[in-house]
Amino acid sequence: MSRSSQTAISCTLMRGGTSKGPFFLASDLPSDIQTRDRVLLAAMGSPDPRQIDGVGGADPLTSKVAIVSRSSRPGIDVDYLFAQVSVDRPLVDVTPTCGNMLAGVGPFAIERGLARAKDPITPVTIYLVNTGTVAVAHVPTPHGQVTYGGESSIAGVPGTAASIRIDLRDTAGSVCGDLLPTGDVLDQIDGIDATLIDNGMPMVVLRAADLGKSGYESPAELNSDQQLKTRLEAIRILAGERMGLGDVRSKVVPKMTLIAPPQSGGDVMTRTFIPHKCHSAIGVLMAVTVGTACILPGSAARGIVNSHDGPVQRLSIEHPSGEFSVEFQLENSSGGLRVIRSSLIRTARALFRGELLVPASVWDGKNSLSTAVVPQAT
Repeated sequence: MSRSSQTAISCTLMRGGTSKGPFFLASDLPSDIQTRDRVLLAAMGSPDPRQIDGVGGADPLTSKVAIVSRSSRPGIDVDYLFAQVSVDRPLVDVTPTCGNMLAGVGPFAIERGLARAKDPITPVTIYLVNTGTVAVAHVPTPHGQVTYGGESSIAGVPGTAASIRIDLRDTAGSVCGDLLPTGDVLDQIDGIDATLIDNGMPMVVLRAADLGKSGYESPAELNSDQQLKTRLEAIRILAGERMGLGDVRSKVVPKMTLIAPPQSGGDVMTRTFIPHKCHSAIGVLMAVTVGTACILPGSAARGIVNSHDGPVQRLSIEHPSGEFSVEFQLENSSGGLRVIRSSLIRTARALFRGELLVPASVWDGKNSLSTAVVPQAT
């Protein structure tokens, strides 16, 4: 192999939710983790603020990678490993997962033959390798073909696309052990009503008005309010102890969310601190957990959230930069209202299918199940 060669790797560039990046079959990448990470850095063009020598978009939201494989786990269709590729550092982080890129995994799996399409909806059961959890993506497949066109819109993505419902399994109490770690839907901490809840993310849900805020302030305004941040941290420390998380001074959980009546046709307005800085949006599992608090009778959200009826409820959660839709299936039991399904509503679209080229000096194409090498144009 000449030094001017490049290694071609089959991939699909996809938008998943409000993120974007290449989707690979695990069998097309190096089996050695260090080599794989070098390939991903080269593919995205990192480290470089512009990612000019790769397909990265010079932003964390567009410097993401999905690695998908057929699963050997019982009842699971595919395994999904998420990789966050740093833009300006030689770092590939597989610690967190990404609920936005998750939206593209189902369509990708079907189109690459890892899951068999049905008519009109194909459920694809996905094992999230990063977190050890399971999700089921319900992909629109009329006549057995993936369709990306539809009428659903999500904040941060222009136009509309087909709705992909993603059900999250076994998220209730995933960190704290119980959906309501204290056993109560409403606690009082430092004189403030709060709902302490964990449906995939430990959260403290508070009414903004109880802290002297409207809930419509910009993140910059809230981040500059040191008195508010000091009060929130005091509440967070006490809440962490009650939630069984111990001393949370050096921990990133629980997160804090201020809620207020909706402003733009949604169901509730949020301002979320992660955990000390108010962010311009709300994360996937945070939206699910806050949404769960909003539908529980007697929670801190009482009198704030637009009410819905029926066993299936969809909530539009407003945040500073848009909206996030979540859906819940409810069941009334002797113990009260129980959430039996939590779902995200996302969209996705395949943008490009082909071969991504990396320098052969980074990887020569060996030690994978399927590889190809093409000469570099001169």
